[in-house]
Amino acid sequence: QVQLVESGGGLVQAGGSLRLSCAASRRTFSSNAMGWFRQAPGKEREFVAAISWSGMTTNYADSMKGRFTVSRDIAKNTLYLQMNSLRPEDTAVYYCAASKTIQEVTNTPQYWGQGTQVTVSS
Repeated sequence: QVQLVESGGGLVQAGGSLRLSCAASRRTFSSNAMGWFRQAPGKEREFVAAISWSGMTTNYADSMKGRFTVSRDIAKNTLYLQMNSLRPEDTAVYYCAASKTIQEVTNTPQYWGQGTQVTVSS
């Protein structure tokens, strides 16, 4: 059973930063590409960023490029999303996802975490 556990969400002022974490088992982490999605109230879930299992390849949604950075720590079996210059429109529940390839995790992830709330105040 694949378990993905997000943490690090919270309330931050516009212009601030947050780092989200997603913990997984070693088996899950070492054999899957991983990514982040988000869902704002009343909106569909949208892709944020993804990283290959090796960490060598990353994908970002256009609106996140330059502000968000996805990374993974193999030693800690943890995925990160560093979010800078946050805007009120970044307010959403952020979900960790995993799947076999970066193409899959970008489009149709196989596994999902429960989500962590990020709220950006103006």
